[in-house]
Amino acid sequence: MLERDDVDVEGVPVAVLRMAHGPVNAMDLGLCQGLAERFRALAADPARAVVLTGSDHTFSAGVDLKRCTAGGDPYVEKFLPALCEAFRAAFELPKPLVAAVNGHAIAGGCVLAACADVVLMAEGAGRIGVPELRVGVPFPRIALEVLGVAVGERGARELVMGAQTHPAERAARLGLVHEVVPAAELGSRALAAAAALARDVPPDTFATTKGQLRRPALERTDRYADEDEPVAQLWKRHIADGWVAGYLASVTSRRGSPATGG
Repeated sequence: MLERDDVDVEGVPVAVLRMAHGPVNAMDLGLCQGLAERFRALAADPARAVVLTGSDHTFSAGVDLKRCTAGGDPYVEKFLPALCEAFRAAFELPKPLVAAVNGHAIAGGCVLAACADVVLMAEGAGRIGVPELRVGVPFPRIALEVLGVAVGERGARELVMGAQTHPAERAARLGLVHEVVPAAELGSRALAAAAALARDVPPDTFATTKGQLRRPALERTDRYADEDEPVAQLWKRHIADGWVAGYLASVTSRRGSPATGG
């Protein structure tokens, strides 16, 4: 589900987390719980920095909507808090985090990448973006805050309301991606970026400054916790009424599209 490699980059220990969870790293309950657990543990880990990446040609194609539709209300009630915890744990990590986006990063996968301090994306056919509105479900507050930090309030509004996915070069212009790199160089470039962030700043100074920059977003997340219930109700409603299943059917009918996207 989550594989770890420890790499020494010129004296800087870097942990590489690779999602290896099915063909498209769909975010189900188990993966979200695993991500939250790993990121919480990494806060006190000897690794000075972290690289998060996917497997094969996919970073993560987003929420496993098939599991959500099959599990219904009981599954959604467990899943949404776990999804939020996965985002928050990555977003709060007090160490440098680099997302090495090796392919599709759709919806929840896009938000997960946006939790990082640096986002590198491989050249190629991979797409990144947040089509949740077309799925028929609203974002949890933490996802909106993550996107706001990543691309600013206006950029987040345009991404969310546009509900589109974008090729790597377009994503770089939008601010979702810091740099587009050759696929063969993605791993080495991500390791170098992570090590540079760790090497050039004292760890306590980095952690404090990152916490200061992200504190307003986390405080808003806590302040608007009353949104959690209506968000969950809309997920349940549009799973029950077939809207989410209709979206899934439309996506899987398009050749080459990942069959997730929540």
